[in-house]
Amino acid sequence: MVVRGRRPLLAVVDCEPGPLVRDPLTAPQAVSIAALFKALSDPVRLRLLSLIASHAGGEACVCDLTPAFEVSEPTISHHLKVLREAGLVTSERRASWVYYRAVPDALTGLSQLLDATTAQG
Repeated sequence: MVVRGRRPLLAVVDCEPGPLVRDPLTAPQAVSIAALFKALSDPVRLRLLSLIASHAGGEACVCDLTPAFEVSEPTISHHLKVLREAGLVTSERRASWVYYRAVPDALTGLSQLLDATTAQG
């Protein structure tokens, strides 16, 4: 499913992403994967993803994330939106708080893409 012009990594790489060193990327794959790297290229977003993925139970409330940063809550919300639109996290509202989870398939796909040890030789 397209989310504001972006597709999750696995939708573009056909559920079987291979390492970059094995098969060259197509132009559409490169565009989609570049969007993921762009989402991860900001230190705040990278830290947010790490905090969410490593949080107890694999999910974190925005109220747990905000104190770890010296930026405003609206800025944190913007960064979380970028991660969500890239397909790296999902969110769920519970009462007045929003909880975030890392998307395991997106992280696995990204990991496999970068894994040069699985290259066929």
